[in-house]
Amino acid sequence: MKNQRYKYLKIAILVFAFLAASFSYYIWQVAKTPNLQADKTESFALLIPKGANFETVWDTLKKNDVVNDELSFRFLTKFMKYQGHVKPGRYLIKKNTGNYDAIVKLRSGDQDPINLTFNNVRLRKELVKKVGSKFEFDSTDFQKVLFDSTLAKKYGFTEQTFMCMFIPNTYDIFWNVEPVKIFDRMKYEYDKFWSPSRLAKAKEIGLTPIEVSILASIVEEEQARKDDEKPRVAGLYINRLHIDKKLESDPTVKFALQNFGIKRVLNVHLMTPSPYNTYLNKGLPPGPIRLANVASIDAVLNYEKHEYLYMCASPDLNGYHIFAKDFNDHLNNAKLYQNALNKMKIFK
Repeated sequence: MKNQRYKYLKIAILVFAFLAASFSYYIWQVAKTPNLQADKTESFALLIPKGANFETVWDTLKKNDVVNDELSFRFLTKFMKYQGHVKPGRYLIKKNTGNYDAIVKLRSGDQDPINLTFNNVRLRKELVKKVGSKFEFDSTDFQKVLFDSTLAKKYGFTEQTFMCMFIPNTYDIFWNVEPVKIFDRMKYEYDKFWSPSRLAKAKEIGLTPIEVSILASIVEEEQARKDDEKPRVAGLYINRLHIDKKLESDPTVKFALQNFGIKRVLNVHLMTPSPYNTYLNKGLPPGPIRLANVASIDAVLNYEKHEYLYMCASPDLNGYHIFAKDFNDHLNNAKLYQNALNKMKIFK
C-alpha cells in the first residue's frame, strides 16, 4: 500500500512537472515569439495621447494591423498589469517584436523621441507648420507661444528677433511635450551654441549674438548654395556696417515684399516701405529674414577681411558673385549680369 501511494505521488509529480514545463514553454512563446509588426519591413510609431486607456491603445494597434496573435497579446498585457498602467507618449514598435518586450516598453513609458529638424525657414508661420505638425499639441498652441512678445522678452528677445533663438539642427524631443518646453529646449541649445569663443568673436566684430544671426540670415539668403563664399559676403556687409553705409541687400527687399519668387529686383521694388528694406534704412533690419544655419553664423563670425563694398551675381550664373571696391566697377559688373538675365529673358 505504501509503495502504491509512493507510485501515485511520483506520477503526480511527473504530471505536475510536465504541466509546469508546458505552461512555462507556452508563456515563453507568448512572451518572446515575434508578434508585433511580424514580417513587416519597418517600425510602427504608436502614439498614445494623454488620458488614453488600454482600449484606446488596443484600437490603434488593431486598426493598423500591428498585432498578429491578438489573444496572446491581450493575455500578457493583463498578466503583466499593463492594462491599468497606460502611459502617454510615442513608442516605436520595431518589426518582429515580442509581446513581452513591447509591453515592458509601454508599461515603463520608455518613449522614442521625435527627430525635430528645421531648416529652410523664412517666416514664423513656416516654423509653426514644420514644428506644430509633429507633436501632440495643436499647431495653434505653438503659434501662440512663438508670437508671444512677453515670453520672447523672458528669453532675451523681441517678437521680431525671437526666431534667432532657433539654431537649425536636429533635436530629439518627446512627442507629448508642452509647446513652452520646446522653447526652453531651444534656449538651452542657443546658450550652448553661443560658446565663449563665439561670443568673443561677436564682440570683436562689434555685434551681439542676435545681430550676428540677423546678418547671417542676410548672408544665407545672398549665398545659400556656396558655403565657401559666405565669409566674403559677410565681410562685405561688415565693411558697410563699419562705415555706416546702407547694406542694400536684395533679399531684404524680397522679405519686405513677402515675395521670394522675384528673380530680378527692380527699382520699383527698392522703394518698398519697410523696416526690413535695407535700401531705405541704415543698419540691420529689426529681425532675421530667415533662420540662419550654423555655416552662415560662423561665416559672419569668421568673415573674410577685405575692402569690398559691392557685389552682384556672376553673369556666368554659377551661384557665385563678383565683388568690387569701386562703385563704377560694380556698375560694370552689374551690367554684365543684367545682360545675362536679358539673354535668358528674365525680366522680373
